[in-house]
Amino acid sequence: MALPDWLDPLLDAAQQRGLDEWAIGEVGIPGIELMERAGTGLAELVMERAPTGRVAVVCGKGNNGGDGLVCARLLRERGREVDVLLLGAPEELRGDARANLERLPGPVPATFAPNRLEGAAAVIDAILGTGFAGQPREPAAGAIAAINAVRRGAEVIACDVPSGVDASTGEVSGAAVLADATATFHAAKPGLWISPGKDHAGEVRVVEIGIPPGGPAEPRLGLISARVTALIPRRGRESTKFAAGSVLVCGGSTGLTGAPCMAAEAAMRAGAGYVTACVPASLNPVFEARLLEVMTAPLADAGGSLEPEAVDAVLERCARSDALVLGPGFGRRQGALELARTLARQAEIPLLLDADGLNAHAGSLASLARRSASTVITPHAGELARLLRTDTRSVGARRLASARAAAEQAQAIVVLKGDDTIVARPDGVAAVSRGGAAALATAGTGDVLSGVIGAYLAKRMEPFAAACAGVLVHAQAGQLCAREIGSEGVVAGDVIQALPEALRQAEGQGG
Repeated sequence: MALPDWLDPLLDAAQQRGLDEWAIGEVGIPGIELMERAGTGLAELVMERAPTGRVAVVCGKGNNGGDGLVCARLLRERGREVDVLLLGAPEELRGDARANLERLPGPVPATFAPNRLEGAAAVIDAILGTGFAGQPREPAAGAIAAINAVRRGAEVIACDVPSGVDASTGEVSGAAVLADATATFHAAKPGLWISPGKDHAGEVRVVEIGIPPGGPAEPRLGLISARVTALIPRRGRESTKFAAGSVLVCGGSTGLTGAPCMAAEAAMRAGAGYVTACVPASLNPVFEARLLEVMTAPLADAGGSLEPEAVDAVLERCARSDALVLGPGFGRRQGALELARTLARQAEIPLLLDADGLNAHAGSLASLARRSASTVITPHAGELARLLRTDTRSVGARRLASARAAAEQAQAIVVLKGDDTIVARPDGVAAVSRGGAAALATAGTGDVLSGVIGAYLAKRMEPFAAACAGVLVHAQAGQLCAREIGSEGVVAGDVIQALPEALRQAEGQGG
């Protein structure tokens, strides 16, 4: 199935290799010409980020090393002092890489030694390419360690992908270069945008190398673009508060009244026309005092925690609503968790499940597959680990695979939160956020995201698009707050207030 046109495709290693072979074999572009263009783009990035000083280019034996050799030649032609350091014997290079070794002017390449990196203004990592997976072996592992040891004194620039990072998944199983910037060719690779690989890539620069449109690649992963905001329904002259989308937010418990309030307020700021907070009756005065634009529905509770007896009241309201946000501030008392499971099973409207609504389904993720209406779940790594019966470290190491596995099991849209938020469909198609919103690393912003996606679901958006649009607008709001007040001072309420302007700006970016 083709990616939606509002996703910018990310090509995994096999897809990029297939495109390269197609461009060479069917289009007729010589491989050495593709390598020349790649090395040219790499050299331009080096000149931008380290315009003066000695450059050390560390080259492996494959085509990645060939790209590095092109870069070294071009830099020498511009008058730069360049040390070319090979991880293997020169005679081990083959094909286009060998041809570029023979084209190299000036001093002959040297065998790599860590001390040759000392004092360099820039170090180019051209060791392992997009075809790498697993753990680097020697001498690559030692070279990676040496590059990382000098990175505070030198600009480290990776060729196509930082060595040690799996270009297809972002997984890092051993040593990996920590780059300040990466020049990647033709299209960005998933591993440059998905953690932990993203944390190694630095600035990502996509270099056009002349591969024409078309070809055999059928990507199943893409970066979320602002174009998705064109799908968000807008209020018109004929609209009513109900036509704009009616959202139920069910949650809250003693000590956790803020979570449903923020989700509800975010849904309103995201454009929902009518929002009702279904909350513990004993805490209703708290919600009445805070939520001026949001209706409240007091539910059966015990000691400030929702009870299973509340199910009929919520289901009755579901019959008059367009989406249910379930879980913010629920708490973990058994009665509340039982209510969350029952509502998830019986509610026949689009459902967004978050926080303790997710914890209620720990180890029983597949039960969500039986729902009759669409489902979106928004876990962080710890919550997803509990859903998948694994540990947080495993999810963090294999974020894309974990999100896809959960989406398939639950037959739901999975929003795995992080700076590289991943949105996965049950069929394996997935989207990645560009992130860059450090201001969102504060309590309550996950509740804000739930409210935004809940509003878009209530507007009857297709669930995958609703989730991606919510992720993008939420991140944009975080960036907007950071620019206005600084990342360290941002709280969730600031993000809620910034949502309308964030959407307006995203619309402008989407063209």
